Amino acid sequence: MKLARNILAAAIFAGAAIASPAFAGTTLHVFLWDAGADMDMLDNHKIGDGADHATDTMGVTANVTTVPAGEITFDVLNASTDSEHEMVVSKLGPDGTLPYVADMARVDEEAAGSAGEVSELAPGDSGALTVTLEPGTYALYCNIAGHYASGMWTILTVK
Repeated sequence: MKLARNILAAAIFAGAAIASPAFAGTTLHVFLWDAGADMDMLDNHKIGDGADHATDTMGVTANVTTVPAGEITFDVLNASTDSEHEMVVSKLGPDGTLPYVADMARVDEEAAGSAGEVSELAPGDSGALTVTLEPGTYALYCNIAGHYASGMWTILTVK
C-alpha cells in the first residue's frame, strides 16, 4: 500500500513544471522514494549491475532525464514515510559507473566527485540545490548506507 501511495505521489510530483524559462536555467523535480520500513534492502541494484529497476525497493525519480548544460536547480522531495534520504549529483566515470565501497555499502563520493547534494532529508521534507553542469552523464543518487545498492539512483544526461 505504501509503495502504491509513493508511486502515485511520484506521478503527481513528476507532472509539475518541467523547466523554467531558458534565461533562468532549468528546474528538475526529483522524488526520493522507498517501499516502506519493512522493505528488503538489496545489494545488487547499483548502476551497471544489470538489475531490473522495476524490482528496486528504493528509487530516485526525476521529471526529466535530459537537460541543457548550464544552471540547473534540483527541487527534491523525500516522499518516504519512514526513511531519511539525500540526493547527490556526480558525473559518471568513463566506464559509466560510480566507485562503490562494498564494506561501507555506499559510493565513494570523494573518488566520484560530487557536483553537489541535498543533504539528509527527513520523511516528507524537501530541499533544493542549484549547480552549473557541463555536458555529460550524471547520476542522481542517495548515498546513505545501503540505499544506492537498493536502486536509489537515476541517470541524468546534460547536453
